[in-house]
Amino acid sequence: MSVIGPVLIDGRPVDAEDAVISIFDIGFQRGYGCFEAMRSYDGSIFRLEPHLDRLELSASKLRLPTPDRESISSWCRSAAETAGEGVVRVFVSGGIDARVPGTDSRVVVLADAVGPGSLPMTVQSRTAPWHTDGDWSELTGAKALSYGFNLAASVAAQGNGFGDALLIGGSGHVLEGPTFSIGWMSQGVFHTPGLEIGILESITRAAVIEVAGRIGISVTEGLYELEDVMNADEVFAMSTVREVLSIVQVDDREFPVGPGTERLQRGFTALVDEELHR
Repeated sequence: MSVIGPVLIDGRPVDAEDAVISIFDIGFQRGYGCFEAMRSYDGSIFRLEPHLDRLELSASKLRLPTPDRESISSWCRSAAETAGEGVVRVFVSGGIDARVPGTDSRVVVLADAVGPGSLPMTVQSRTAPWHTDGDWSELTGAKALSYGFNLAASVAAQGNGFGDALLIGGSGHVLEGPTFSIGWMSQGVFHTPGLEIGILESITRAAVIEVAGRIGISVTEGLYELEDVMNADEVFAMSTVREVLSIVQVDDREFPVGPGTERLQRGFTALVDEELHR
């Protein structure tokens, strides 16, 4: 991670090399906490308010307090202005008492570089037995710190020569990537797993669905199996960092960088430009 500017801890600026929180925090010890990542374009954040809405939802599911909306919004905007083009990240730690989550919790805001443009992705399908796959729990829909299982899936896929993983539920349903939503085009229709299966309510996914409506691409959300993806004409990922990015291989099946994906990419860029008055 290439941090741009100072790190804000509870609003206090600290040099990146001096930015620390307690090792007794249950965010560190147990992965108990929540976070958000949002894109900064020319110093302005795309859809800041929906990101903060989701942060508050995640915190409420974890029974953690969050700073007042005005403060955390100000911290995020400050990080974005410093970064220009970057990713603004917000972390809410669990605090130092597992019996009373939120005790002395910390809020960390920082910005890091986006990096060079991403190349089309390759993914390996991997079963995700830890995922709710339609069976909801206390943390379904929360963007929690405990991403260890997701990261392990990415590392395993990369060890097998792929760029990342595509998570498949225990019942065989296509879910999402470890850090992205999945979509595909079949006969001109944009398909994506529905939120009822317990995937993260992605801000980028929602924006891309909105773009599809604007440019006349039909969208179907529902329950799908891996076979549906394998029979697609083109496949793509959606995320804060990747925006809309072609997936050119799933397991041993190759896909082209298709026209539907390219239209969604252009439409997403236009939406960002419109909302941020670029």
